[in-house]
Amino acid sequence: VKVWLWPSTGRVTRGYSQSVHKGIDIAGERGDPIVAVAAGQVVYAGTGIVGFGALLIIKHNDVYMSAYGHNDRLLVSEGEEISAGQKIAEKGSSGTDTVKLHFEIRKEGKPIDPQRLLPQR
Repeated sequence: VKVWLWPSTGRVTRGYSQSVHKGIDIAGERGDPIVAVAAGQVVYAGTGIVGFGALLIIKHNDVYMSAYGHNDRLLVSEGEEISAGQKIAEKGSSGTDTVKLHFEIRKEGKPIDPQRLLPQR
């Protein structure tokens, strides 16, 4: 992945912590667009993982995956090929009490701080 995109607008309300919070939370309004941070394939789309609400996971290559939680609506399906910047979901509060996107990047299966890869803004 050469360039990572931000998955949504909004400020980061909770940062990454290796022990307690494996990603970042990005605030916003219900229905705000969420986009794929890089091209890849949807490997999970659903509500079966407790604590994430409506969740999408995209595999970008053999090293990186990204996860998008608490969505209001999922706009893509498992197995679908996704391009960078494609709208994949709408921001919501499924599985939590406030409207936010919980966003994770995993490198070789381990969570890393997404803000180390995302462009400065």
